[in-house]
Order: sequence, then C-alpha cells, then structure tokens
Amino acid sequence: MTYFKDISENELSAFHDSYSGNPLCRAVTNALYKTAVNDISFRPAARKDVQFTFSVDIPTMKVTNQKASGRCWIFAALNTLREQIAKKCNIPQFELSQNYMAFWDKLEKANYFLESVIALADRPSDDRLLSFIEETGIADGGQWDMFVNLVKKYSVIPKAAMEETFQSSNTRQMNRLVNTKLRQTAARIRAAYWENETAGCTSENETAAAQGTVPARTWAGEPAPMSAQTEEKLRAIKENALDELYRIFSMCFGEPPKTFDFEYRDKDKNYHIDRNLTAKEFYDKYVGWDLENDFVSVVNSPTEDKPFYQTITIDYLGNVAEGRPVHYLNVPMDELKSLIIAQLKDGEIVWFGSDVGHSGERDLGIWSRGCFDYDGTFGMKFGMTKEERLNNRESAMNHAMCVTGVSLDENGSPVKWKIENSWSDEHGDKGYYIMDDEWFDNFVYQASVHRKYLSEKQTEALGSEPLHFFPWDPMGTLAD
Repeated sequence: MTYFKDISENELSAFHDSYSGNPLCRAVTNALYKTAVNDISFRPAARKDVQFTFSVDIPTMKVTNQKASGRCWIFAALNTLREQIAKKCNIPQFELSQNYMAFWDKLEKANYFLESVIALADRPSDDRLLSFIEETGIADGGQWDMFVNLVKKYSVIPKAAMEETFQSSNTRQMNRLVNTKLRQTAARIRAAYWENETAGCTSENETAAAQGTVPARTWAGEPAPMSAQTEEKLRAIKENALDELYRIFSMCFGEPPKTFDFEYRDKDKNYHIDRNLTAKEFYDKYVGWDLENDFVSVVNSPTEDKPFYQTITIDYLGNVAEGRPVHYLNVPMDELKSLIIAQLKDGEIVWFGSDVGHSGERDLGIWSRGCFDYDGTFGMKFGMTKEERLNNRESAMNHAMCVTGVSLDENGSPVKWKIENSWSDEHGDKGYYIMDDEWFDNFVYQASVHRKYLSEKQTEALGSEPLHFFPWDPMGTLAD
C-alpha cells in the first residue's frame, strides 16, 4: 500500500496555469520583490482605531523593557506588584528586580530539569517524554504559577538592589551553554542509573531493561525504580551540576543579595530609607499579597479535550520542584473577560497571556485582525477558528503582559483593551498597546485574577480534580 503520493507533471502544469493566468498573482509578485508581506497587506483603515482613550483606565507607571530576553511573564507579574508598592509608598516611578527573579527561576528550572531526568532514567533515549524534556531544556519563558512559586520561596526585591546585567538582558548565548551543561549532566545521570541498576540481571525482564529494550512505561507513570544507593549517586551528580550552574548564573546575573536598603523619594520629594531588609521582609511589608491562595489562573481553551468549568494541569511543566503545579480553570471567553473587567473596575491591573504572533502592528501598537488583509493580498483564505489553531499548532500563548484599561460600549461590553507591554517605550503609546475585542477573543488564552471575582459556579469548578495533559500540549507553552 502506498502512503505517499508524488506531485505529478499534470498537477505541476495546472499549478503553473493557475498562477500565470492570474493578474493578481503577477501584481503581488512584483510588489513582494522589494516589499515585506505585512507592508503591502496593511490596511490604512486600522489607523483610525489607534486612539488611546478608554472608559476604564488605571493610571500606571512607565513601561519596562525585557530587551533580548524571554522574561515577559516576570516583567508583567512584577509590574502588577510594583503598582501596589507605589500606592503604599506614594512613588511616581519604580521597578522591582527582574534580574533577581530570573536568577532564581533559572536555578530552580535547572533543578526541575535534572529531577525530571532522574525520574525518567529508566526510559529509552527515544522515549517521547524524555526526548521532549531534553530537547526543550530550560528557557527564559514561564507561567503565572511558576512566578507564584518563586515569590513564595524567594520573595522580591527592588531593582536597585539587583540591577540588570548584559547577560540578564541578552540571554541567548548563556541559555545555550546552560542547556549544554544540563544535557551533559542528563547523560551522566542516565549512564549511572543503568550502570548501577542492571548489574547482575537474571530475569528476562531485567535483561531486557539492561539492554535498553524494555517497552517504555506510560508517559505519566511512576518515577524510575531504583535502589537507595543508585538514587544517592544520581543526586550527587545533580548536586555537582547545580553547583556549577549556580556559578554560571552568578557570573552572568550577579549573586542575589541577602539584605539590602530600600531607598526612595515619594511624589512630595520626601526622602525615605528602610535599612537591612531581607527579600521576605520587603515583600511582607510593601506588597503583602497572598499570591498562592488569592489569585487564580483562568484560561480559555475551547477544545474538545478540555471542558469548560474544569481544572487543568500540565505534567512535567514547572520550575520549583516542590512548588505547586501549573493549575488552570478553563472557562468560556465571555466569563474570562468579565473577570478581567471586574478587577480593572476595582483599580487593579491584570496579568494575562496571549499569542502576539498574529495580526500585530508593532510601531503603531495595534493588535487587530483588521490590521492586515492577507486574504486580499494573496487571493485566498487564511482564517481558522481558535479551536483549530490550538489543535493544529497554529497558535498558543507565547507572551505575557498586563491589561490596564478597557473601553466598554453602552451595554457594558468590551470594545478595545489597553495593554502595558515590556518591549520598551519606543512603540505604540510610549510602550502601551491596543487590542481590539475580536483579537482578544481569538488570541488571549490566560489571565490571573483575584479569587473574589469568581462566580459560585467557577469557585466550585476550581475544586475539581484537574485533567492532566502532556507537556507538549498547547496550554503548556511558556510566555516569553
């Protein structure tokens, strides 16, 4: 039976006739020779929607700049916290240390990676889960629950206490070296496991295991069986690698301070200093939020495998090994938007995640499906539903920002949203962007909202036993 069919000469001839006989194709070919696709597809009418005026608009500080790093989720989350500090201290402009959070995130992710390798040490090298973990390595991106884990363990500090370095703002080369070190360590861990666990095999199954031919267990099965002696050896390998990685991160980011002084002038020019604070003392005094219990990660994933009013978790996705796992509540989009609007009306900005790879004009600061007419440019349809995009890997959450405002029509329905980004102040309205509501429906996937805004039905659903999904599931992608 033939599973693949070649392109025939007749088909090639028909393709040629279809192209060459179409005047639009000739015109677009000429235009594309020296012009970018987005430039010839841009709709000038989209400019009329660039009015940065909103019916609900929370005053916020200057935007931040993640530069050449994938730390948007950290920047956005810290931006929600800094507004709380600014209110308490009457500060006009302030930032928390993104570098501090990134340092601990990297170290914790390295440990999580190596713990995963230890748990999967008995699997063949082509096992899909093991292969995915090793190929992915660790990156800059993250999720809301990962931020919560970091704050719970390490708290936060002012940016002045641990400023940016070149490496923290330009992470590509460091990430490559770190992942090489992690994969090197993974190879040593797996070799040590097989060396210690297969000596003296007697049974047929044990012999198969020794040869690496035993069938892989179910992907989410129990950790690899091993003796206490073997486990001790594997963790010794891990600890040595973490020691080396701590040195790498300290050289690249600087070592986090154990104590610091919080020094600032308020809007009335009054000077303040709070000396010799630990990160926890600073957080408890100036933020004080219980992120773990008071905030809920709500998502909109309209796919058949993820029912609404059901919690979701992604296995083997995390940073702090003993922290809480990623935990989402899946709800319809109109309810996700209502939760966001309720928090905005109470004067609190909202951390959210979306796919910014579609229909965005960066210079103007617009995200709208009306920005570009690709159908008109190429004379064909490109549209897909949100479910189709998720199921066919056309879209997934890849960037986190903050919603700071919304325009509501006479019926209270959203029309456009004001977005605080972390791509510097060179785009949009000094770094702030607009999303129209249609774009929001199609490309926003997640938001962190205070638990108090949940309905009775949503609160009840939050207690449901979570459905488990593969780490390569679209809802397992990281915002960067």
